[in-house]
Amino acid sequence: MPSKTARKDLRVSLFTRSRQQSDPAGGAAEPDDDAGGTAGAASNDGEGTADSDTDTDSGTGTGTAESSGDTDTVEPATGTTEPDEGTATTDPEVGATDPDAANAAREPGDDSEAPGVAKAGWFGWRRRYPRTARGVSIGTTVLAGALVLFALLVPNQMEKIEFASFVRIPAEGVLLAGLLLALPPRPRRITAVVSGAFLGLLTILKFVDMGFYQILARPFDLVLDWILIENATDFLRETFGRSGQVLAVVGVIVLFVAVLVLTTLAVVRLTNLMVGHRSVAARTTLILGTAWITAMTLGVQIGSVPFATKGNAEFIGNRVDQVQAGLADARVFRKQAAVDAFAKTPPDQLLTGLRGKDVLFTFIESYGRVAIDDPAMAPQMDSVLKEGTSSLKAAGFESRSGWLQSPVTGAGSWLAHSTFLSGLWIKNQQRYRNLTTSDRMTLTNYFGKTKAWRTVGVVPGVRRAWPEGKYFGLDHIYDSEHLGYHGPYFSWTPVPDQFSMEAFQRLEHGKKDREPIMAEIILASSHNPWSPIARMIDWEKLGDGSVFHQIKKEGTNPTEVWKDPEKVRTEYRKAIEYSIRSLTEWLERYGDEDTVLVFLGDHQPVPTVTAGDTGKDVPITIVAKDDKVLDRVADWGWTDGLKPAENAPRWGMDKFRDRFMTAYGPQG
Repeated sequence: MPSKTARKDLRVSLFTRSRQQSDPAGGAAEPDDDAGGTAGAASNDGEGTADSDTDTDSGTGTGTAESSGDTDTVEPATGTTEPDEGTATTDPEVGATDPDAANAAREPGDDSEAPGVAKAGWFGWRRRYPRTARGVSIGTTVLAGALVLFALLVPNQMEKIEFASFVRIPAEGVLLAGLLLALPPRPRRITAVVSGAFLGLLTILKFVDMGFYQILARPFDLVLDWILIENATDFLRETFGRSGQVLAVVGVIVLFVAVLVLTTLAVVRLTNLMVGHRSVAARTTLILGTAWITAMTLGVQIGSVPFATKGNAEFIGNRVDQVQAGLADARVFRKQAAVDAFAKTPPDQLLTGLRGKDVLFTFIESYGRVAIDDPAMAPQMDSVLKEGTSSLKAAGFESRSGWLQSPVTGAGSWLAHSTFLSGLWIKNQQRYRNLTTSDRMTLTNYFGKTKAWRTVGVVPGVRRAWPEGKYFGLDHIYDSEHLGYHGPYFSWTPVPDQFSMEAFQRLEHGKKDREPIMAEIILASSHNPWSPIARMIDWEKLGDGSVFHQIKKEGTNPTEVWKDPEKVRTEYRKAIEYSIRSLTEWLERYGDEDTVLVFLGDHQPVPTVTAGDTGKDVPITIVAKDDKVLDRVADWGWTDGLKPAENAPRWGMDKFRDRFMTAYGPQG
């Protein structure tokens, strides 16, 4: 019988041969793999190797009794070799062999793979191209860090994006790094995933804010603005066609999903890197935290941007306040809507100063104060308004002008219209829905209540069902399908303003033996994107609108125009000029002693045109031949002519209804 020592030597020989014949993927390094040392190599402290006088058969993990019946047992190897411990590894970030990397990365209870262990990658490409693998690994980590830094520091307004914005220390990033280093493995992994996803959602919200600031000059409302997404897609379809709408929507969805996924993966990758280099990460976090406190205390700035920022915490805090205000707004609005000074006024005492008159309330889309005050537009607009004032005066009309403050800017015309007509501040879609489902009386309702006027609406921008129209108490509504227009769209605009006014004359105002008319007219030619624009032609040649096909061909291309903000501003000014000329020429041509025209802008244009001006003022003008009509508003202090003076009275748009009804009531 072989001795105990001989049997032990035989087992060692068999174990060594089996290790030599094993697959390289099982632990032995291939000749061209410089990411790891020889499988089973000893670590610095000798941990992970079999003791010289113990059983080295780590394949079994224990020393067992001989089959010959020998009762002596071999003690378990105290240094049993495990695949992830005691093996020299390569740091994937720097490419250097680090025998302690695996042990440093792994903690009790951490079942994740050590960051230092070289992986085969897809089809084993990492082993075949180790240098490329190291480059990809380093590059991916750098991109992950850049993405997380971008998400933490990017502002939610495009005009605030500058180099200094991205060289700051974000308090949220420092705190998150400290938290991830302090947590045990499993909670750390969960926190990394949740934090990455939340950071992605925060970044998406900032992107949405950018769009809202560009159009509406305000951030996205998490409670009240979801309905506007549908309106935005409708605008894309109506402006760029179905294909343009689909491409834009798909592009936005892909972008948002990519941001969400990539930020999550980036935070997870950086977390693994910090854990693999815990001491360096801890020191760096401490240094950054100290620097943040120092910079915040001393007020250190890079230009006008604070070096230490807690912008994301403030951003989230503002959003929480916004949500709370949005949820409470419905209750506030119901209380405001219940107050109506004219609710109990008998019909025969309403609007007595206008009986027998045709009263036209006309909105000019996007006609804002910028069109009059901006130095680049003022000379041309002055000329148009002076020309209009003079020609109307020659036709026997006088005019008075002032300023109103709209509840919106950039878009949301229906909110401005309903504010003007209802006497309530309709600043969001929730208020609009509550208004149009209530019994609150509007200016148009009160005209209808008297039974002294036929009430009509000319709304060429409406091209589908508009159930809210019934709320405004209009006897008849003419939308884009009922004006008799057979010409082309001008970008978003379905019907040119000159044709809309001529259609109103043909369908209502020009009829013989009719009753007085109260009309709400919305002129849409000055609606964004202002390209191409119709131009004035001989009123006798309007026909069915087919003449506008050639005019559209001669117009500008919106794609080219919107590449240059100055071109956008120029086209905007021309569109406003066209709308004003359409209105004033109609009044000269068809107006009489019984015509009273009130025209105004509904809101300021988008920030591309206002060039940073956040004001919400719009001009308003009353025109009439009958001196008694204007005498009723003599105490308003408005300016003579179509152009309001810079210091002319400025009211909230919600104040107009009651002032108007008071001026033209029995006591006016």
